[in-house]
Amino acid sequence: MGLRDLVLAQVLCVVGSSWVGVAAVLGRAQALTWITAMLLFYFPMGAVVICLNRIMPLEGGLYVWAHRSFGDLVGFLTAWNLWVYGFTITVAILYAIPSEIAYLLGPRAAWLPENHAASLAIIATLIIAVTLAAVRGLELGKWIHNFGGAAMITVFVALILLPLTLWFRHSGNLPVHPKDGFAIALPPMNLHSAALLGQMLVGALSGLEYIAIFAGESRQPARNITRSVWISSPIICSMFILGTSSVVTFAPRSIDLIAPIPQTLRIALGHSGIGNVIAMAAILLLQIRLVGAASYLFSGVTRLPMAVGWDNLMPKWFTRLHPRWKTPVNSIVFTTALMLVFLALTSFGVHAQEAYQVVSNASMAHYELTYMVMFAIPLAGALAVRKSLPPWLKFVAIIGFLAALVSLLTSTYPFVDVVNPQAYAAKIGGTVLLSNIIALAFYKLRSRTTRN
Repeated sequence: MGLRDLVLAQVLCVVGSSWVGVAAVLGRAQALTWITAMLLFYFPMGAVVICLNRIMPLEGGLYVWAHRSFGDLVGFLTAWNLWVYGFTITVAILYAIPSEIAYLLGPRAAWLPENHAASLAIIATLIIAVTLAAVRGLELGKWIHNFGGAAMITVFVALILLPLTLWFRHSGNLPVHPKDGFAIALPPMNLHSAALLGQMLVGALSGLEYIAIFAGESRQPARNITRSVWISSPIICSMFILGTSSVVTFAPRSIDLIAPIPQTLRIALGHSGIGNVIAMAAILLLQIRLVGAASYLFSGVTRLPMAVGWDNLMPKWFTRLHPRWKTPVNSIVFTTALMLVFLALTSFGVHAQEAYQVVSNASMAHYELTYMVMFAIPLAGALAVRKSLPPWLKFVAIIGFLAALVSLLTSTYPFVDVVNPQAYAAKIGGTVLLSNIIALAFYKLRSRTTRN
């Protein structure tokens, strides 16, 4: 992977289309909330990623950083939580596709997201396709990722330009005036706004470190991964703030938190004429982005068991490579099976938006734990590692650690109407707790077996 591939992968991984809908719930306060979240989490994340990658540009990324800084147990738990995040967020990304297909086809397909049989069939088919691409390797995968990243940038350019269409037609029937989407206001000082900010910290802005998993398959990783962070960051921040402004301009009272961009495109452009053609093209590009992001995340997460296996913390079975493509085929097949089981369990007996939020928030809770470990490295990691880092990074890491902690504490807050709020919170908290209990049990069993 060269610099261009890395930059597009950063955009593909960090910029999620659903988060402009979540931020749009704040209305005119979205810009200040985004800026606050970026100062508290995104910039500390970027600084720590750049510094750690410079001294440890190795395949496995965050797992290797944690393993060298805190030893076997913390390294293994970091890899475990990152792995669980990877396959669950891949399911969450693919879960959005039936909703976006409904916007692509128009009102006649409005039934699709709530039809479990049809939605599960679509998502399961895409999981199999992503699996086959992962087996083929980055020689094919990087082009899927590149097309996905380019498609996302194209859609956001169209989204950002949407308010200009209001100058060419009467806008009296729209919920807000075009300039309101770009207005600046303080958010309401209440629990809902605080919880939204908490989830936006890691949920929306995370992912810069993920590319380090592929350090062993990148050209000059110490240099190019750093450059990819610098180049992609202003693009990513602009996409979030300006894209949310457009959603606020057109958003109805009930924002579709699974597919806010297709919803905005349909409101702005309608279902007929040239507007319909443009909306369909943009929504189709979003499908390409979703598949590209799922492929990228899945490719990364299937390399983690391989890297952990190299350190004898996982069975060697996970390190076996495909005889032709040299990809961790056993790890890929195992992760695919778990994704299919997880998909079936999380969608049972709930509406599409609730199922999407459960999958997304459960995965993010695991990710937030790994970020707390990453930010702890400059503060309490091995002395040899800390001596290689600049002194000012400790202050930045404290801010990032606290931001990740706040995000973790708010991850059980529902932003959609749910069947049972307590059950919703229990699903997320129970998933995180159970998975880490399983991880600890596996680690102890593996350690005992290795010693024997």
